[in-house]
Amino acid sequence: MKQVLVTGANGQLGNSIKRISPNFRGLKFVFTDVADLDITNSEEVNTFFESNAFDYCINCAAYTAVDKAEEEVDKAFLINATAVKNLAKGCQTAGAVLIHISTDFVFDGTKRTPYTEEDTPNPISVYGKSKLLGEEYVQEICDRYFIARTSWLYSEYGNNFVKTMLRLAETRKQISIVNDQIGSPTYAGDLAEFILKVISSESTAYGLYHYSNLGAISWYDFAVEIFKQFGKDIDVQPIKTKDYPTAAKRPKFSVLKTEKANTDAAIQMKSWDVRLKELNIKT
Repeated sequence: MKQVLVTGANGQLGNSIKRISPNFRGLKFVFTDVADLDITNSEEVNTFFESNAFDYCINCAAYTAVDKAEEEVDKAFLINATAVKNLAKGCQTAGAVLIHISTDFVFDGTKRTPYTEEDTPNPISVYGKSKLLGEEYVQEICDRYFIARTSWLYSEYGNNFVKTMLRLAETRKQISIVNDQIGSPTYAGDLAEFILKVISSESTAYGLYHYSNLGAISWYDFAVEIFKQFGKDIDVQPIKTKDYPTAAKRPKFSVLKTEKANTDAAIQMKSWDVRLKELNIKT
């Protein structure tokens, strides 16, 4: 039975992995969060790996407050880069495969066709820069790793765009959403299944992968469909990014090309709208 460590287990992806983990009977999981394992502490990470025999480590831990990261630069790099380096060293020493989650925000958004794994990153925010450095540490340190870049993650858990829209619908009749940032919403449960299928198949096709649900839309399109699917009567107005200034710059186009993940993991990806219809959030 393969031993799997999951860090950041109380976040969206970690909780999604918890939910489906009983379906993967050949895997034994150890779920941790900062209270159980502080991955920013290299000594603690080393001791943890020395005391446990893991075959895989799925790093779901991340600093994801994109705008706040512009002020909390050190904290963003500590969690998204230094902590990843600690895990990479721990995995390399222990002979474990590291599965690290990254983001579409490593790109600047100037391209107009989906980003491939071969495209050169050029992050335009502190968050994106910190995540890219984390990727680089994994690639430099680990012989066996999977990096999964994903985009616009949402789920039944934690804070995400879907839940924010549904919350706003309870108090507002009108809302303005940017319509010139294009990406692909991704259900965390699908990403969790992709990761666990990679592990259970014992794949050795190590490297960098892009994973998202299919389709390219704006945040405005996403919001309109959310309200439609959940029966919320709210007027959604499209606006431009320049009319909604934020602390962090965001890529205008960050759609990921996912053929590599689809082929290597032999999975059938769902389109974003189909997946949203299947979402079970009580309102």
